[in-house]
Amino acid sequence: MKKLMSILTPWVLGANLMAASTALLAAETKEIKQTYQGLSVNANLVLADGKSYSDEMVLLTHGTLTHKDRSTYAQLQKNLAAQGVSSLTMNLSLGVNDRQGEYDCAVPHTHKHTDALKEIDFWLNWLKTQGTEQVTLMGHSRGGNQAAWYAAEHDSPAIKNVVLIAPATGEQQSAQDYESKYGKPLAPILEKAQALVAQGKGDTLLENTDFIYCKKAKVTAAAFADYYAPKPQFDTPTILQKVNKPTLVIMGSADTVVADLPEKIKPLADAGKVETLMLEDADHFFLDFANEDMASAVVEFNQ
Repeated sequence: MKKLMSILTPWVLGANLMAASTALLAAETKEIKQTYQGLSVNANLVLADGKSYSDEMVLLTHGTLTHKDRSTYAQLQKNLAAQGVSSLTMNLSLGVNDRQGEYDCAVPHTHKHTDALKEIDFWLNWLKTQGTEQVTLMGHSRGGNQAAWYAAEHDSPAIKNVVLIAPATGEQQSAQDYESKYGKPLAPILEKAQALVAQGKGDTLLENTDFIYCKKAKVTAAAFADYYAPKPQFDTPTILQKVNKPTLVIMGSADTVVADLPEKIKPLADAGKVETLMLEDADHFFLDFANEDMASAVVEFNQ
């Protein structure tokens, strides 16, 4: 694979910027709604000017408890379209019918980290029914881990390559991170949840339970156990060892959420297993110039 260089310069100026703006204005943007396991699910489709489903397509999975319309993803879809690349950004249902916006922590959590793999598969197959033959499988943060996990376990000719934006490492699921965040040990809660699952009572709601970003939430035992029981697949550098498609990992030098990612991904990059791109001064959310540079990197990687 070719070597990508860090992109540090501002967005193209002058005539190139005008051309990109014109292409963006001509892009087709619409929300797609489908039925999945009895729920209405939705995604944002942006078809670049003059392109159809059979042309280059990105399938993007968002981060933890967020949504398809967040600035990071909305900007990325626009910036990709300006460079002639179409995209579909899904809203993971998280067990909620026609979910929109950030997940409401007051809503009981019944979803699992691994549910995302099934929904990625659902939207990939939907694209195939529209005539898409190959996609760039992309994910951000936790969605980056889920996209990598899917690619490792569901290798398909439909997946051309994989682009991961600041993908999660195992640290975000660790007992150390839980205790640091909530000031209490993870083990007793996890043991209780696992015991309920073993008894066939995984649907039991654990009340006033700190869970992911939600304090004193209601969460099923099965959901808690799925998110917090240690799994090697939670660590994206580990799961990438099993991904057989060309892979680009994009990182930000100011990212404190996955601060351990550059060090953990380096052995894979040194071995030629993945390409990496560090965007200077970008934080975990890759907005503005960093977002534009990220879109340019995707286009270059696909060539």
